Amino acid sequence: MQSSNRKLFDSLVSRTKIYLVIIFILLATICVLNANFILPAIILFIAILGYTYFANNKRKSEISQHLQDLTLNVNSAAKNSLIYSPIPLIIVETDGNIIWRSTKFVSEFANIDINNYINELLENINADIKIREDKKDKSIVRNLKIDNRDYKILGEFVKSGNHERKKENKYMMILYFIDETENLKLQKEYNDSKSCVGIIMIDNYEETMQVIDIDTRPQITAEIEKSIYEWANQTEGIIVKSDRDRFIYLFEQRYLEKIKENKFNILDTIKEINIEGRAQLTLSIAISNEGETDKEKYQSALNTIDVVLGRGGDQAAIRENGKYQFFGGRTEEIEKRTKVKARIVAHALEELILENEQVIIMGHANPDIDAIGSAIGMYRLASNLGKPAFIVANTNTMALESVKQSLDEEDFKDVIINEEMAEEKITPKTLLIIVDTHKANYVEVPSLLEKTNQIAIIDHHRRSPDFITKSILTFHEVYASSAAELVTELLQYTQMPTELKKIEAEVLYAGIMMDTKNFTFKTGVRTFEAAAYLRKYGVDIIKVKKWFQSDLETYNKITEIIKTTEIVNDSIGIAIYHEDNKNANVICAKTADELLTIGNITASFVLGNVGDKITISGRSIGDINVQLILEKMGGGGHITLAGAQIEGKTIEEVKAELIEKIREYFDENVS
Repeated sequence: MQSSNRKLFDSLVSRTKIYLVIIFILLATICVLNANFILPAIILFIAILGYTYFANNKRKSEISQHLQDLTLNVNSAAKNSLIYSPIPLIIVETDGNIIWRSTKFVSEFANIDINNYINELLENINADIKIREDKKDKSIVRNLKIDNRDYKILGEFVKSGNHERKKENKYMMILYFIDETENLKLQKEYNDSKSCVGIIMIDNYEETMQVIDIDTRPQITAEIEKSIYEWANQTEGIIVKSDRDRFIYLFEQRYLEKIKENKFNILDTIKEINIEGRAQLTLSIAISNEGETDKEKYQSALNTIDVVLGRGGDQAAIRENGKYQFFGGRTEEIEKRTKVKARIVAHALEELILENEQVIIMGHANPDIDAIGSAIGMYRLASNLGKPAFIVANTNTMALESVKQSLDEEDFKDVIINEEMAEEKITPKTLLIIVDTHKANYVEVPSLLEKTNQIAIIDHHRRSPDFITKSILTFHEVYASSAAELVTELLQYTQMPTELKKIEAEVLYAGIMMDTKNFTFKTGVRTFEAAAYLRKYGVDIIKVKKWFQSDLETYNKITEIIKTTEIVNDSIGIAIYHEDNKNANVICAKTADELLTIGNITASFVLGNVGDKITISGRSIGDINVQLILEKMGGGGHITLAGAQIEGKTIEEVKAELIEKIREYFDENVS
């Protein structure tokens, strides 16, 4: 009885319970004062309790009915919202069965065969739906173009049943088709209206004008400017002449793709201007759309023009989305006749050496004679200035075998150190001189770059996008035949006279010989002047030539590799060295040189295995720019000499990619 009373009491609402307690207390008080009221009080309280319970249940029933009516109304409103939704929507199963379509969906796609689009959409969703379910992400976001309109598809999927026989789940989803055509048009118009900033420079303006007759200079200048202005008018751009050889170019981004498609034809237009004599006019162009303001874009264009000039000029570069895209670059670099820069750099380099406690010199990985020769030249400069100097290099290679023996005989064992010793020696007060490369990931020990801010660079290769940015002194001249030529020039212009030992002069001379292929390629007046300067120190030509000689075994390997040569594009030879050899890069380089001695071959590429990498050596007589081809594969170099290393691919895959890049080169550069 007590338990049932408790249940009855608990079923009442809180306020009613309070009232009943108060009534009970009042009746109990009356009964205490007069015992005659006990029986009537009990009857009255039971009656009140019964009425309260009845009234409470009736109220609950009314509330339940009201909630039921409200739910039905809400469901009806929700259904009406779906049916008459202003956004097209469908309920569809993943097998393509369309359960229901909204009125807006039917009217929007009345004249379109929408089933094909939905099937295409479901194929895309089904490919991804299992992965999303495992990640507990049931949302659907897709973009779909329907009859020249752009839609964003939004929705969620749920399981609609379990098909045990097929052992696969079936899903159902509501998909909303949101028309974003106008939004995308506005976004495109906004992006197209953004500005791009360019810088146009006439290469070697001073040198070119000096060889032009003074009476024809105004005519030539006017023709150059007319060509540039007419080219800019094609993009409705603005050209402002900021200096005798420099123009600022401002245009809307909508024309950038057009410029790319035309491959900067202004480069060829300028070269076609007829000038008496051997001079040829070329342009360097840098364009950037990176930055929030025009000032930031102009600064980015300034940095880009430095890259273009560092690659030898006669080309254009676009800086976009954090990457460089290059066009042109088919003209051999023109030698600069003035040596003012060499003298200025020589004095600045002396001051840097004196300001620091020691000097460490390093070239590129797998150093060649040019790298080791220029490093030794810098070692001599630092030593003459009284500073401890060391060269970081791995000389235990096939390319340096003969040179190393000669250097060891001249007590260079303590000068050339390995990676571990360099890591121990370097301090923030160490001047790090990089020779024969400017690429951060190509130096002998990349970690040394992070341990000092005192970095100087001496290089002659065309500048790549991943150049070392933190150098405080850069002598980067792509006209030079070799790093050894640049170092020799610096040694001639130091304030304190620098005397070379015979072996040092011989290694520098060998560096020039190697990169010019015995003074055949990429030689100018300054190349021979540097060689003449080194000859004064008694260079033994016979000794130097012996450093380049191949033994009979290597020569036989070269002839075997040449037998594998395949000719593509009529005049390009591609050969493969299949043997896995740590010295494959040297053998491939020698084979590439040898291939150029064969008639009708204007460029050669030789591929080989170097451990886990495929090495490519590219050579050219000058008609074909091997640097542009191998740059597409992550390499670099010069018009006539370049290389690349590829990881994660077989030699046949690399060969196929190389052939593809060669064809791209001809498509882009040969009309």
